Amino acid sequence: MKWYQLDVEKVEQKLHVVTNRGLSPKQVEQRRKQYGFNVLESQKNISKWLLFLKQFQDFMVLVLLAATLIAGILGEYVDAIAIMVIVLVNGFIGYFQEQKAENSLEKLKELSAPMANVFRDGKWEKISSREVVVGDIVRITSGDRVPADVRITKSNSLETEESALTGESLPVAKHATPINRDHVDAQDQVNMGFMGTLVTRGSAIGIVVGTGMNTMMGQIASLMVNTKKVMTPLERKLAELGKILIVVALFLTALVVVLGVIQGHPVYNMFLAGISLAVAAIPEGLPAIVTVALSLGVQRMIRKKAIVRKLSAVETLGCASVICSDKTGTMTENKMTVKELFLNGKQLYVSGDGYDIRGDFYLSDTKLDEKYPNLQEMLMYGMLCNNANLQVKKGKYLVDGDPTDGALLVVARKLGLTAVIEENYRIVKEIPFDSDRKRMSVVIEDENGMRFLITKGAPDVLLPRSTFHFNASGRARLDAVDSQSIQEAVGRMADKALRTLAIAVKPLAKNDSLETSFLEKDLTFIGLYGMMDPPRKEVKSAIEECRQAGIRTVMITGDHVKTAKAIASKLNILPEHGLVLEGHQLNKLTVNELKDVIEDTYVFARVTPEHKLKIVEAFQEKGHIVAMTGDGVNDAPAIKASDIGISMGISGTDVTKEASSLILMDDNFATIKSAIQEGRNIYENIRKFIRYLLASNVGEILVMLFAMLLALPLPLVPVQILWVNLVTDGLPAMALGLDKAESDVMKKVPRNPREGVFARGLGYKIITRGIVIGIVTLLAFIITYQNNPDNLVYGQTMAFTTLVMAQLIHVFDCRSEHSVFSRNPFENMYLVFAVISSLLLVLIVIYWEPLQPIFHTTSLNLRDWMLILGLSALPTVLFGFTKK
Repeated sequence: MKWYQLDVEKVEQKLHVVTNRGLSPKQVEQRRKQYGFNVLESQKNISKWLLFLKQFQDFMVLVLLAATLIAGILGEYVDAIAIMVIVLVNGFIGYFQEQKAENSLEKLKELSAPMANVFRDGKWEKISSREVVVGDIVRITSGDRVPADVRITKSNSLETEESALTGESLPVAKHATPINRDHVDAQDQVNMGFMGTLVTRGSAIGIVVGTGMNTMMGQIASLMVNTKKVMTPLERKLAELGKILIVVALFLTALVVVLGVIQGHPVYNMFLAGISLAVAAIPEGLPAIVTVALSLGVQRMIRKKAIVRKLSAVETLGCASVICSDKTGTMTENKMTVKELFLNGKQLYVSGDGYDIRGDFYLSDTKLDEKYPNLQEMLMYGMLCNNANLQVKKGKYLVDGDPTDGALLVVARKLGLTAVIEENYRIVKEIPFDSDRKRMSVVIEDENGMRFLITKGAPDVLLPRSTFHFNASGRARLDAVDSQSIQEAVGRMADKALRTLAIAVKPLAKNDSLETSFLEKDLTFIGLYGMMDPPRKEVKSAIEECRQAGIRTVMITGDHVKTAKAIASKLNILPEHGLVLEGHQLNKLTVNELKDVIEDTYVFARVTPEHKLKIVEAFQEKGHIVAMTGDGVNDAPAIKASDIGISMGISGTDVTKEASSLILMDDNFATIKSAIQEGRNIYENIRKFIRYLLASNVGEILVMLFAMLLALPLPLVPVQILWVNLVTDGLPAMALGLDKAESDVMKKVPRNPREGVFARGLGYKIITRGIVIGIVTLLAFIITYQNNPDNLVYGQTMAFTTLVMAQLIHVFDCRSEHSVFSRNPFENMYLVFAVISSLLLVLIVIYWEPLQPIFHTTSLNLRDWMLILGLSALPTVLFGFTKK
């Protein structure tokens, strides 16, 4: 179907939809069944069977399985079956860990997927783009990704960037007029919006004509390259470290085997023991464990309203030293309420809070009504130059759209102006707001065919464009005294932390040009709105916590400098001698010049998105790791350039979300603090993983090596080594990933991004704890074996149990950077249950007679357990009194 040739009415008829009503729920359901979800077919995920088999592809596991097969052929059935079962169980654990991580990452993709504004059953609603169906009425605005192929029905200066589809990087202007030609290429279909393309300017409404694989993008989807999984820097670091550790482990294992053979142990026994030791001791799963730890952490972050788009951001969060945060909506509630008006040279006051439409207007103590000069006109103009809607839910008014626009609608309702009045006017042209222009304009035609322009925006932008103004007597020329009076009113409002918005009009003739350059000059200034946007209650304490964590908070706003200062002072951002820089000052500074003053600057006012990029670069030049927030399409470059780009989940555009590493689901500064805290904790939990696993592995290798050096029998048999690996590396290691942050996690300075894996004494802890675990295990074996030289199984059972217990006690030591005694062990009940489960698995193989011959164990008495517990607690207690 050549949709671009049809006029809007024909499109509506063919798709059985009416633009002013939208689809009904029944139609939506039918069309979803007919066309499916609005998604492109992507690379299929690896099958569950292949994921399970992947657990056995490690070279050493394959060697062990081959050796076990040989053992079976030689008649060692019991050992062979036991080893096979343990390897299989280990495989299942690895499979479930990876599956959980994959599911977690898939959920992240769903949460960070683009949204679409659709008009269904007579009301606008926001849904996931995948839920869009053919016939949906959609609204697209600057910064959005077009959710599907759309026939545009109404365009307000719409421009889209279609390089993903056509290769053309210049934006394409769009309109709603039919194109009466055949064989029109995609780039020339200027009344169509295509799935996945980016709205760079303006807004539009359209009807969805194609979804999923039935779009232009769907036709070339098969040519699109599937993305590979990108490893995070820490995963890469650990993969490289793992290779080194494998070589070290193999060398020590080979040394154990050679020494055993030299001392007369059977070659086969030593070979099987060596292979088992290598499988248990080689930390081949370190990168996988990091993925699991990251996925567990990001699930917690989702619960705290932060969505991680790039896993590498989790590591970087712990290094953040500066947060550059927008003021409006992030530090403030973004619930605008008009509290003051400046009209006819007088300051008026407005009662009422939030979006409650009850309120009155006062001049000093005198209550005003609609007869007050210019009041009704000013409020009506604010209502007409507006893209928001007021909705009633559960008896409360809510704003659908920009909160500033919402505040103008609410204040108009307080004077009795309703949406019915808007029906008497038609919008001829809209010039959308953007952060560079700092204004929005609409050309309106009334029921008598009279036209006029309404412009609203920043006072310092509208005032120079105004030639006239309204006073109580009517329209008069704007002179220097009037301008000074307006500027003083702006200053007074800003001192009270009110955001200021100016509004102006211009009468137009029917044949006047609709060019922007002609329209937005010689305006008639009407008045000012002063809006209160109170700081969020939780932000002040979050900023203080960040300060204690060595993180500076910098406020960035487009607002008046006095408003910015007032809010910054309320939130304790601005110290006594802290600098405030304005946009015009930033224009005169190079990045190098800004670098010289940036350490003393805490507030940036009247800034543009280009300034944000300069601020990021200056902080980075000073060696800072910068987190930058943003929501508009023009914020994307600064967000991309920052170390941690943070976009807004509620007010953010699709392009900003795509550029960011982190999305705030609630647009709240306190969520940034929580994300940094969680990011620090995730990194610390990964260090706990590494510390626990490597110390345990060092202990396992050294007990065998020391035994061979002392010409002792094997203290552990292959099946015991593998069982130790299963019960200690599985559940307890996973439970460490669920550990809560230590109490001082936000009282430490940010981590250096170049910090090595073994920094801050981690390497020392691994080696010292590992050596002591190996020594106490060997002591348990020597003491028992020397007293019972004819009962090797008894000595091996004691060594096996001591090794497991030492590791299970040591796991609690790994929870703290300081000392095992500094944390309550019952804070992490997952770990307590994991340790109890592991202990039960050990007790089963010691005391259940059918398993004793398989695991070469024998029952132990109370005296044995006293020796085991005394020795196994020694490594943890010994180092518990030191901070090293």
